Amino acid sequence: MGRGRVQLKRIENKISRQVTFSKRRTGLLKKAHEISVLCDADVALIVFSTKGKLFEFSTDSCMESILERYERYTYAERQLVATDSHQVQGSWSLEYPKLVARIEVLQRNIRNLSGEEIDPLSLRELQYLEQQLDTALKRIRTRKNQLMHESISQLQKKEKALQEQNNMLSKKIKENEKVTRESGQWEEQTLAPTTSSFMLQPTLPLPSLTIGNTFQTRQVLGGAEQEERSQKLRMVLESIYDPEFPDTSHFRSGRGCHSALRRIKEEWGTSRWFLEFDIRKCFHTIDRHRLIPIFKEEIDDPKFFV
Repeated sequence: MGRGRVQLKRIENKISRQVTFSKRRTGLLKKAHEISVLCDADVALIVFSTKGKLFEFSTDSCMESILERYERYTYAERQLVATDSHQVQGSWSLEYPKLVARIEVLQRNIRNLSGEEIDPLSLRELQYLEQQLDTALKRIRTRKNQLMHESISQLQKKEKALQEQNNMLSKKIKENEKVTRESGQWEEQTLAPTTSSFMLQPTLPLPSLTIGNTFQTRQVLGGAEQEERSQKLRMVLESIYDPEFPDTSHFRSGRGCHSALRRIKEEWGTSRWFLEFDIRKCFHTIDRHRLIPIFKEEIDDPKFFV
């Protein structure tokens, strides 16, 4: 198992810090001696402890000669840097007027291209200026045409993609309509035997209401005049009261047992019990004296109740 990496930070324990300083100082002096011997280099090492004690190492030559060499080297380097800075400053002082003149020329050219200060220009300068403007206009028109073609190409690609998407959606809609139509036919075929048990027997007499006369039960198979009158009454009453029925009411125009059973199949999948009630005979107990005032709230026509 390898040795863990030591985290470099100040050692808080004084004794441990002193021991570590002693070991590392000895190793540092040893490394300095090794590099001076192996590489034939002049090495000078100076270390001060926390208490101010000096530890030093130098090669065969004394420490003072190495420090003098260091001072001479750093002084020569500082002089070289100062000389370079003076030369750079002198070159910048010469370049500044040139740059100012160049900026003035460029600004004057910009004003000339804008149609300003063209009176002092000669015929040749005006011709050169006109040539520059023509070249610039050609480049601008070329770039503009290129951008317009790219934009038209992108719009055509988007149109093609939208057309393909529209075709796919139309295809899916047709497929969904076909599936819905087939499922509706299948449900009608499936529910046909079941709904027969809820349908009224054709042989039984159906009750009818004659408003304005006595409440009685008549046969549907009456005369043509009675049948026409019943249809008119039904149309009037349906147009008034059909919108007030809730969506769950199926015993009205356009609905019946088939729509009720279809809704039960679609929404009541968890139901286990159903109660069936026959309410046909309740029509015989309706009081006409209560029913006519209710109709008069919506129908303001005395002839309707004759």
